[in-house]
Amino acid sequence: MSDLKHALWTEARAAGFAKMGVCRPDAIPQAAGRLAEYVGAGRHGQMGWMEERMGWRGDPAELWPEARSVIMLAEVYTPDSDPLAALERRDRATISVYAQNRDYHDLVKKRLKRVGRWLLDRAPGHEIKVFVDTAPVMEKPLAEAAGLGWQGKHTNLLARDLGSWFFLGSIFTTLDLPLDAPEVDHCGSCTACLDICPTAAFPAPFQLDARLCISYLTIEHKGPVDPELRPKLGNRIYGCDDCLAVCPWNKFAQEATEMRYAARPELVSPPLEDLARLDDAGFRAMFSGSPIKRIGRDRFVRNVLYAIGNSGEKRLEPAAQSLTDDPDDAVADAARWAVERLR
Repeated sequence: MSDLKHALWTEARAAGFAKMGVCRPDAIPQAAGRLAEYVGAGRHGQMGWMEERMGWRGDPAELWPEARSVIMLAEVYTPDSDPLAALERRDRATISVYAQNRDYHDLVKKRLKRVGRWLLDRAPGHEIKVFVDTAPVMEKPLAEAAGLGWQGKHTNLLARDLGSWFFLGSIFTTLDLPLDAPEVDHCGSCTACLDICPTAAFPAPFQLDARLCISYLTIEHKGPVDPELRPKLGNRIYGCDDCLAVCPWNKFAQEATEMRYAARPELVSPPLEDLARLDDAGFRAMFSGSPIKRIGRDRFVRNVLYAIGNSGEKRLEPAAQSLTDDPDDAVADAARWAVERLR
């Protein structure tokens, strides 16, 4: 099996993956308890899907009992400039690096299927299932168990040879493949990721309260955002990269090779005024094939209006004023808030 695993890694590299590791489905026995504690404390906010099927999410062996190995794969999307610089352009929007072009779910899944087909051709009689972030699979703990990296103090996965900027995908298989050693924590005394968080979303190292996380607030949270948190969003309208961007391990980040992750020029600090004008059709056209499309026009424009209110740019007031009677209550509320802030 070691020869097959070596050949599999060669194929995975050819498909575009930067790193591979293997663990057992039952390699994260601590996950179920941690998940139950997290949900019990309400830190998942409105993400009801996290509570649903907690048995599968907490124990991957329950998701597919026939599986013998989990192949974890990493694909890099390292930006070619500092994401934090965009935060200074207050009249323009900041969009998380991963969302500035094509939806990674589609791209990573295609690569996983290619690698999976290759594996099945060489191991007839076996089966696979591939997952990219959309199934009840706790990919970060599994990736740590497979040796890809470790969950840092910001709870995201880090790697000494990849930094912060990579996506995860998994191939569950009935094959018994040789295992990799789990990775250990290399954060040391560094607290850069905790210190930079605008909303203090980390109650303690290695803990996240999603209800305070800007990525959660701009993507998952429905309805109006708490007025006390709105000023802290700054000009971030979709996601937040602060805790990733500040990590010292990024000095070892690999260059991204997939051009479809490279930022579309129109999504690099786009003018807030232009984004506020988007109706549903315009929003769908602009973000076709983008992960941003899934939050819909209303939530997106709500975020844009918070950014307008935080801009300090009086000239943007008409853009907000025009939406104070928007049919969506959260948009209208955000527009009124922005007008009040600018006045």
